[in-house]
Amino acid sequence: MGSIFVAPERGRFTVRVSGLVVLIGVLGALAHINFSTNHVKDRPRRILMDMDVDMDDFFGIFYLLKQNTSEFNLQAITISSNGWCNSGHGINHVYDLLFMMGRDDIPVGVGGEGGILPNATILPNVGGYLPIIDQLGSWDLVFRFWREYNEQEQTASFCDMQSVLQGTSTAGGCRYRQAIPVGAKGLLDVDTMYGLRKGFLPQGSRGYSPLEQPTAQQVMINAISAGPITVFLLGTHTNFAIFLMTNPQLKKNVDHVYVMGGGIRPQCTKSNNSKPGEECGNIGNLFLADSNPYAEFNIFQDPFAAYEVLHSGIPVTVIPLDATNTIPVTESVFKAFEQKQNTYEARYSFKALKMAHDTWPDNHFHEETKMATLLQNFFMWDYFMVGVAVSIMRNSSKDNGENEFAIMEYMNITVVTSNEPYGTSDGSNPFNKGSTTSKFKSGVHSGHVQTRVQDPFCLEKNKKGRCKDGYTMEVTGPDAVYVLVATEAKRNQDANSSLDREFYKSFLDVMNCPRQSGRFNISTQFPYYEEIFYKPDFGTRKKGKPFVFDIDMSTGDFIALLYLLKLPIEQIDIKQLSPLKYMAEEWAYVLSKGILVSPNGWASAATIDIVYDVLHMMGRDDIPVGLGDVFAIGQAEPTFPSLGDCKYKKAIPLGGGGLLDSDTLYGLGRDLPRSPRRYTAENSVKFGAPRDTNHPELRQPLALEVWKSIVDSIDPGSKVTYLTNGPLTNLAQVISSKSASSVIQDVYIVGGHVGYEKGNLFTVPSNEFAEFNMFLDPLAAKVVMDSELNVTLIPLGVQRTVSSFDCVLQRLEHKNQTPEAELTQNLLSRLSQLQQKNDRYHHMNTFLGEVLGAVVLAGDDPLLNQTFQPMPLKILVDGNVKKDGLVVIDEKQGRLVKVLRSVNAAAYYDHFVNVLMNQIQSARIGSFAAQKRIWSTPPNRLP
Repeated sequence: MGSIFVAPERGRFTVRVSGLVVLIGVLGALAHINFSTNHVKDRPRRILMDMDVDMDDFFGIFYLLKQNTSEFNLQAITISSNGWCNSGHGINHVYDLLFMMGRDDIPVGVGGEGGILPNATILPNVGGYLPIIDQLGSWDLVFRFWREYNEQEQTASFCDMQSVLQGTSTAGGCRYRQAIPVGAKGLLDVDTMYGLRKGFLPQGSRGYSPLEQPTAQQVMINAISAGPITVFLLGTHTNFAIFLMTNPQLKKNVDHVYVMGGGIRPQCTKSNNSKPGEECGNIGNLFLADSNPYAEFNIFQDPFAAYEVLHSGIPVTVIPLDATNTIPVTESVFKAFEQKQNTYEARYSFKALKMAHDTWPDNHFHEETKMATLLQNFFMWDYFMVGVAVSIMRNSSKDNGENEFAIMEYMNITVVTSNEPYGTSDGSNPFNKGSTTSKFKSGVHSGHVQTRVQDPFCLEKNKKGRCKDGYTMEVTGPDAVYVLVATEAKRNQDANSSLDREFYKSFLDVMNCPRQSGRFNISTQFPYYEEIFYKPDFGTRKKGKPFVFDIDMSTGDFIALLYLLKLPIEQIDIKQLSPLKYMAEEWAYVLSKGILVSPNGWASAATIDIVYDVLHMMGRDDIPVGLGDVFAIGQAEPTFPSLGDCKYKKAIPLGGGGLLDSDTLYGLGRDLPRSPRRYTAENSVKFGAPRDTNHPELRQPLALEVWKSIVDSIDPGSKVTYLTNGPLTNLAQVISSKSASSVIQDVYIVGGHVGYEKGNLFTVPSNEFAEFNMFLDPLAAKVVMDSELNVTLIPLGVQRTVSSFDCVLQRLEHKNQTPEAELTQNLLSRLSQLQQKNDRYHHMNTFLGEVLGAVVLAGDDPLLNQTFQPMPLKILVDGNVKKDGLVVIDEKQGRLVKVLRSVNAAAYYDHFVNVLMNQIQSARIGSFAAQKRIWSTPPNRLP
């Protein structure tokens, strides 16, 4: 079956895991009594790095890659999928970093579609998108599966169970990850590296591709099975913990594990006036530490995984906040780095560091503090760990962790995975689901597990938070593990140096060393590189009706966008475009007003760069793009709106067929030409920033700002048509803005489900008749449906009638394709092939159906034979995910909505393909390959 760790009886699972940890701890300590037992003298140290691609992670990559390869050899990199990056953006970021450094030989792994069944069986290739505790199967699907089989008086096999879970195991909640901001100052800035990544890094031939990308587990197994290796953990521990649990026979090959994470001892300042408990700051560094002041991000994202690693018996060295809090990026370091950037890696690193500095929310960026919070200062986290690890390995003949950069001490510690009292069941802990089915009836894993950032259980009035999930705590007794810990960064031996830590000088020297340096960046990779803005010249041609396109950046949205960009901007005879014989007097829309992006749907916020690239391809760099809220209405934390819950978005898979694929346009996003426009963290005091950055004029506008500019720009009496293809968050906020009803003429909503067939919310089977766009923000949907706007609904049922891949692809098979038709064919071909190859892609037709709204908006083509029906509709929303987002017919309380009921499918396919194939308003630059040819050719030789 492919299962590796099987525990058919839940009680035995407790004994096996708990006992295994203790036994491994004893035997492992004996087997690894010397750090270099498995190391062969005079051979380079083989290293595997597991990371989440934040700034300090790639600083660590650079520092390691620039070491002497006869001493240290980076064998592989795996991406932590539940930490400080989204997997699709993270994997391509790493590929580009390695390409710049000339290291395309290093394999990179990310994700995987395996899950963990409720009986604790670990399927192959668990992707690590969720913490281990939340990967115990897809409970709703499992229970539904068993119920249906019991009703039929059949017996479910393991293969049947595995089939049910296939494709849904990467959908799940964010109990720990919601501690990480999703937008600016969080995942958005990490995924784009503050907007610097696409404007600086070169792009090689490697990139994410569905079903071809090596998984994290595959890369780990290959690297570790090849011989003795050292593991660097710079992010969450999920990937490596899963590896240890499923490959115990390979554990002997792991010489040592170095961890950046945790906080062990409080750092205190005492005074004569101090009261007990008041002299010490928080041990951890989480935002909103009033619920958990003990945890550090890397450990908190998966405490049980960190526990498994720590208790594995492999020697572990920890570089916790205790040490990193003593090595801030001081003003002296910052200035020294600013004055010396002799390599491409140094330049990229400083650009990122400077942007972090310039957008820091207060003036404490450079300060060392006893209060370890990211809002106060910026430290050398992961790359300090890499420096300490490298130095220790150079001195491996000594077993006391002697190194140049940190003071070390042995401690007895463990990782807290749940909170007292143990052995109780309050619904928070999947390991402890009721007294009769408990996997851990007693012990450290059986207590309350923090459910969210502001878990009421964790909050105590006028006291520190009581939760300790992820706390690397000093303990005694059988749960203690004896590990080497860095406690403080060493001072510079040169007392006269402004760089007062030893590692400061080493880091700057290594980054600027010409040895093993980066080869080029994007602007020097090509001799004639130039960023060009394409804007159309419509001259005196009459423009049609203005409209706004609101998208969540699913694949269907991009295909619809290509179609809309092809529509003529004036009254035309359609006979010039296609065989459809009619005059379209009112078919002339021009997409000149704006695109609003909803990043709380099928793609993450950083995917806005693909929107810019598509517009650039089509020569429409004049169209503004506004970025909407990253949370559905009511999901942001009131006291800290950068954080929030994923109550509805958790329905979207994080891996294949979900965010991983959407964020990369199913691996085809890198084929698009690079736009000179992209997301940037550049900001301005004018918009509330603490200071102006270097280029505040480049600031990424917000969705409501773009909407306001549209309202201000239209002629008096003019109105705008609004087409939305995703959650209705932006539209609900627009409705709440001034004069929305007087400016909006019509609203077209692609979404909702009216009928008796099941909806498409396949990851929430308890909500059988809902549709994703309505479900992802049901409160926003209610605001829109309760408004007085003229709403036309293009529901799921009619979308399904025009969702045939074969019908579109057959019509696209022509030799004289436009670039946009070719891109559409490549996208749809890939979706169709994926659907045929793997069950996790069973829902691909949904994205093709989303194009229908654009065609309906374009005009009343008689051959399409569209039929509409007014229906009294109502949106259900009461906080219950079993009903939220349902569209119901309600004769008494519903409002009349114009609903598209049918369309001539054959005419629709003909019309859609003919528009894409027409040479008018075709792409200005068809692909990244075409762009590279231009950048490689002297201007006087271009055709």
